[in-house]
Amino acid sequence: MIDSPHSEPNTDGGKTDAGTTRAAHGLGSEFFGQLFQQAVRHSAVLAMPIASTSVLPQPATSTSIGGGTVLPPTEPANLREAGLGLVPLADLILKQLYLTGGLLGSDIAKQLRLPFNVVDEGLVYLREEKCIEVTSGQVLGRVSYRFQLTELGRTRARDAFEQCRYVGPAPVPLEAYVRQCLRQSVSGSVCTPEALAQAFDGLIIRDGLLDELGPAVCSGKSIFIYGPPGNGKTPVANGLGRFLNQNGGSIFVPYALLAENSIITLFDPSLHQPVDALEQAGADDPGVATNADRGRLFRDAGYDLRWRRIRRPIVIAGGELTLEMLDLRYNATANYYQAPLHLKANGGVFLIDDFGRQIVSPKALLNRWILPLEERVDYLTLTTGKKLSVPFEQLIMFSTNLEPRDLVDDAFLRRIRHKIHIPSPDRSLFTDIFRLVCRQHGLDFSPNAVAYLFSQHYDLGRIPRSSDPRDLLQIIQSVCRFRNQEVQLTDELISNAARRFFGEL
Repeated sequence: MIDSPHSEPNTDGGKTDAGTTRAAHGLGSEFFGQLFQQAVRHSAVLAMPIASTSVLPQPATSTSIGGGTVLPPTEPANLREAGLGLVPLADLILKQLYLTGGLLGSDIAKQLRLPFNVVDEGLVYLREEKCIEVTSGQVLGRVSYRFQLTELGRTRARDAFEQCRYVGPAPVPLEAYVRQCLRQSVSGSVCTPEALAQAFDGLIIRDGLLDELGPAVCSGKSIFIYGPPGNGKTPVANGLGRFLNQNGGSIFVPYALLAENSIITLFDPSLHQPVDALEQAGADDPGVATNADRGRLFRDAGYDLRWRRIRRPIVIAGGELTLEMLDLRYNATANYYQAPLHLKANGGVFLIDDFGRQIVSPKALLNRWILPLEERVDYLTLTTGKKLSVPFEQLIMFSTNLEPRDLVDDAFLRRIRHKIHIPSPDRSLFTDIFRLVCRQHGLDFSPNAVAYLFSQHYDLGRIPRSSDPRDLLQIIQSVCRFRNQEVQLTDELISNAARRFFGEL
């Protein structure tokens, strides 16, 4: 029985994790270096607005990236430029027709996200092979013909499903993905003190912290954020992610990759926020845009529509992170792969939160990433044992409340370019945080509440935490709701909340 894959790549991660065996490298570091030089030579391009209020924007030559530009992937003019073979293209067409029963030539091109003149090569081939037939059409040519499978075509389609059940936009060759990743590296984004401060608006942080974070963002290198628990390491990391997501402009990510005759799905709607014309026009939803609008959209987009234009992604992994999540995940039933988390994070932020508390040991995790952190290249293994070289182009952040030297050795710390300490707040900063939390909860700030906490607790040896004001006020609100009384910062309520919160276990 044939499955019915979605028109969008499946992002459920598959059912079976691929066993990995290390073999000879595929694309090596020299190849990445050559592509980097090519990307630099192509960096001088015109900028365009990131978003448009019109449903059908004018063709774009580049995408604004916070003051810089990203050259979009070029629309292929023929099958060779698309990086596809004739047989793989024909198989994608056969599977589309098998699931739908019949499609216009223009609709086949829309499903595959390819120009019709590219798809037409596959249609001519399949017609010559007597796998498809024309059931109706207009004088406009094959673009307006309605195609359906012959009996031989249905047999070929079933054989294609047995080889790979992927149905959706045509995959992008790995080499093209490498080039695009180098064009839209995080280090190419522009970070200014004013823009960074705006991303941290509403968050009380210590003086000088932005001066440490800014250069780290500009470098695009790894960041190690450490300090006692409850002092805002995760909000600081999220603030950096929010800055790149909102101010870093947009980048391009393909629906799927083609490498060594294997398909790897990459675009993930749960992690990638589209900002392209497809999203604005609702082209994936037949109820939003008309057929004429969708047709114009695909003709006028101005770049390869096998890619989605998205905001720089923020990918967060906590204690659930395992080594298997950092390798290709193989769906043995469908015969294609899902990209690992860090590949989906390329061009954005990958935050390892609560580092040291993962299921996998810190040593094993760090050994996995020593080479990618050094060379900006990672190696993924197919079930055949063939190794693929892929870009490692993200701002990766490790956040921990454990002692760094208890987790990692000097060799790894050397590869982490920026170490940022988030200490416990002093009394002045704690007061500012308490005042902000009171305002957020609709309460009048009471200096006596802060004085009580320091005289009865913090001055006696307890270390203040930035999260204490929020936690204490939530306890006070709960007590007042139970008593059915107005919430106020009285000495009795502060004492009651502190006794509950700071109680010895």
